[in-house]
Amino acid sequence: MIPHSVGDRVAVRFFMPSPALTPYISTYYLTEVSVPEGEVIDDYLHPEWGNIRLARNDSWQAAIGSDPLRSLPHLVATGPSSYSSRFITGTARIWGIGILPLGWTRFFDVPASDYADRFCDALIDPVFSAFTPLLGSVFGDEDDAAAEAMRIDAHLLSVLDSRAAVADANRVRAAHAALVDPATASVTELAARIAMSPRSLERLSLRTFGFPPKLLLRRQRFLRSLAQFMLDPSLKWIATLDWQYVDQAHFVRDFKRFMGMSPSAYAALDHPVLRAAAQARRAAAGEAVQALHRPA
Repeated sequence: MIPHSVGDRVAVRFFMPSPALTPYISTYYLTEVSVPEGEVIDDYLHPEWGNIRLARNDSWQAAIGSDPLRSLPHLVATGPSSYSSRFITGTARIWGIGILPLGWTRFFDVPASDYADRFCDALIDPVFSAFTPLLGSVFGDEDDAAAEAMRIDAHLLSVLDSRAAVADANRVRAAHAALVDPATASVTELAARIAMSPRSLERLSLRTFGFPPKLLLRRQRFLRSLAQFMLDPSLKWIATLDWQYVDQAHFVRDFKRFMGMSPSAYAALDHPVLRAAAQARRAAAGEAVQALHRPA
């Protein structure tokens, strides 16, 4: 059975990668939007790790943070983000591939910080050339999500075989595990858990995770709180707060930093995609948001 969530206009389904790919890929996810001609849906993605997205869609737009909306190509690569991403689309089928930090290092020969908080046309940028064949091979004559997911998985297994192993993979996994552990509250604790100096941790963090460790820990704390609201929008914000928050004002400052709006403004918006995705992702992968996904 494929976990999925269906709304009036949006259906989201998640598929898990083959075991060999689980250290590198979080999930494959298919978003299907069906709206009358001329209508669109509008939503905001929370900060996350990198993603590759393939779209059967001639009209979608997105922006990260305060950037203006711009049209997207059919194959989009997005680096790790520390701001929300607004997107608008009409009827569409969009496949996503969640790239974990170790996956970024394995598949792409550039530091994650080079693509932090930005997206690009993956058909043009040579960094993502190994993924470009997917655009011509994933979508079939008939919409068959399971078969499409299998084609994505088969291609990534072949790419994996062509890429050298990550030299410090164990350290990256250890840093990732410590980062997503709610008990890790400071950079000093993070460095101690993986036996690295703060300076070495900073270099590893930018190369593999895209941001300095202090910002990453702040992002994780925020996302743990946001995930609770996404799973149960009836909750008051005070009931979602992570233990590391001193008070609600502390959380509000983080919310504005990462989402570009206040918690009340966010709660007042319709979230057709995120509402459909949160429950489905937790059922398939154990966490409501990608950045809380634990390393394999």
